[in-house]
Amino acid sequence: MSRHGPRPLKRERQRSPQFELLVFTEGEVTEVNYLTHLHRQVRDAVTVSIDAFHGGPLQLVEHAIDSKDADTRGEQKGRGRARDGYWCVFDTDVHPNLDQAVQLAAAHDIGIGLSNPCLELWFMLHYADQTAYLTGQEAQSEWHRLCGARGKAVDAEVAAQLFERFAGAKVRATQLGAKHHLDGSPPGSNPSSSVWRLVDTILSHRPAF
Repeated sequence: MSRHGPRPLKRERQRSPQFELLVFTEGEVTEVNYLTHLHRQVRDAVTVSIDAFHGGPLQLVEHAIDSKDADTRGEQKGRGRARDGYWCVFDTDVHPNLDQAVQLAAAHDIGIGLSNPCLELWFMLHYADQTAYLTGQEAQSEWHRLCGARGKAVDAEVAAQLFERFAGAKVRATQLGAKHHLDGSPPGSNPSSSVWRLVDTILSHRPAF
């Protein structure tokens, strides 16, 4: 497969000394808006490019692997450098190849930001605990109630709220993981999200003040 051009950044990668990530997202609106606003918060130190390809988990992982391999070959031939990380962000939904996608990503060192049932659950955790099972529609409705958001777009004001509340969301997400482990539920059970790992990776490369 060929790698689609990343967005929104247009700078030459080989000239950038920054920490660089290439992210593939399932959706074209919510995830892209969120990550674009996140990049704007850290762009002096971190480059977060979002690939133009969108699709199911297995397709995303396959594209990420192809991009990583192509970048590595280019670096070996003296054409720029490979990025520092490759990530895929997607929801659980009813994808038939979800487990295969997760296993393939792990085998190729591709980061995964997986939310169950959906990304809005990750947003909810910025405001409150959520330990009970919920549907994607319930997560979206509750997220809108908590922050006053409308539709799928994440605007600058909402994004700012999320970034200010990240530390609490990370704690709640990790506690959910521990809860599922203790009660014997499979990793990634509903509700859960590992998107915090991607955000934590990005924020950890900001310069200390």
